[in-house]
Amino acid sequence: MKPDVSLGELPLRPELVGERPYGAPQLEVPVRLNVNENPYPPTPEIAAAMGAAVTEAAAEIDRYPDREATELRAALADYLGHGLTLANIWAANGSNEVMTHLLGAFAGPARRVLTFAPTYSMYPEYARNTHSEYVVVPRRPDFGLDADAVLAAIEEYRPSVVIITTPNNPTGTVTPLEVLDEVLARTEVIVVVDEAYQEFARHPERTALTLLPRYGNLVVTRTLSKAFALAGGRLGYLAAAESIVDACRIVRLPYHLSAQTQVIARVALAHAREMLARVDELRATRDDMLVRLPQLGVEVIDSEANFCLFGTFDDRHDVFVRLLERGVLVRETGPAGYLRVSAGTPAETEAFYAALSDVLKEIG
Repeated sequence: MKPDVSLGELPLRPELVGERPYGAPQLEVPVRLNVNENPYPPTPEIAAAMGAAVTEAAAEIDRYPDREATELRAALADYLGHGLTLANIWAANGSNEVMTHLLGAFAGPARRVLTFAPTYSMYPEYARNTHSEYVVVPRRPDFGLDADAVLAAIEEYRPSVVIITTPNNPTGTVTPLEVLDEVLARTEVIVVVDEAYQEFARHPERTALTLLPRYGNLVVTRTLSKAFALAGGRLGYLAAAESIVDACRIVRLPYHLSAQTQVIARVALAHAREMLARVDELRATRDDMLVRLPQLGVEVIDSEANFCLFGTFDDRHDVFVRLLERGVLVRETGPAGYLRVSAGTPAETEAFYAALSDVLKEIG
């Protein structure tokens, strides 16, 4: 084979031909509000503690890390509460790898993954990469879900895994706990409730974690990337019955979590109160967006995450580009005509409002 062979000339799996890597833009602009990050980094004291922990871990960097991440999983169980122990927790390299472990264990060839659109754009890639069939059913016009619709879809498509995202990305809408309870009571399939943004919800205590004692087929996934401001740390996790954790342990690669990731995440959890100190502020910023955006003349979907979906635009890409020209990066995702903006610092959010106001005047 020639050394300058192109991608199209390689013997790719057929389902990968023409595919592109995941690509949320990473651009150096003054205001980056496109990937739902917490814009407030750890305090200098916590950052120093993380650095010290990494330095200590480096003294044994010639050895493999704890492949079971025992101390980290115990710390995650303590953070979540609800009577969970480390046996109920699994952790991986971001929620991406957590989902891949789940689909590797419970989906795969000749099995289906069911979810409800619009929802997170990476789910079809997780399904594709685990050779799983991916099926989507539309949400209601208000982007909500009810138990009858979910159960009807399960009856029709017979999936092995169902994913329900709440608060949903990219809409920010919540699936009520009562709906999840009814679905779980009437199905035996694995139900994954993706709570990546739960800490930002108006009632974060209304979590699917409260249902775990009753349902062995429930998995609740979370991340430290969002509310914990640890996107660069790459730590996602799940809570479930011990048997589901054991299934993930079967499919994981050995030593999948580096020593550095484990100790940084443990420092973050040890300082959970400080790491989460800005969540209330970001929640307030989101709620302000729900008021301010309609005042500017655009529709906004009620959100309980740290972002808002707004529109609608005849040419959303044109609006995206015009905002970018003004130094504001948002996300071009979700239903046709909508854009998504993350809650930022006061200065970032005001810059977004000013830029959007200019664009709306410009396009009439």
